[in-house]
Amino acid sequence: MNTDKIYAEAIVNEYSKKSASKVVALRKLDKAAKRPAQIFTYSFGIIAALVAGVGMCLSMKVIGDGGTAMMILGIIVGIIGFIGVGVNYPIYNRILQKSKEKYAGDIIRLASEIANENN
Repeated sequence: MNTDKIYAEAIVNEYSKKSASKVVALRKLDKAAKRPAQIFTYSFGIIAALVAGVGMCLSMKVIGDGGTAMMILGIIVGIIGFIGVGVNYPIYNRILQKSKEKYAGDIIRLASEIANENN
């Protein structure tokens, strides 16, 4: 195998002007199907982790007045944050499934067209 030739072709493909093809459209549809779930998951996960962190800080008396009530509040807030982190992945799967169902017809049709062209 001539690895220099393969490398050169990869570089040429990277810098050559791309035409709008069905494969590019298929990739865009795939990204559009996955984007809502990813945006929600990252946002919700960050917020839930921050809530858990605030709860831990309250319970360890890093923030707050250091009283027992703040410690109990911190434990409750931390548990809420951990529950949010725990349910993040199942929610992601549900949103992703619904989004895939929404775009499934277009993606399957386009993928079939691409597969039939190559045969």
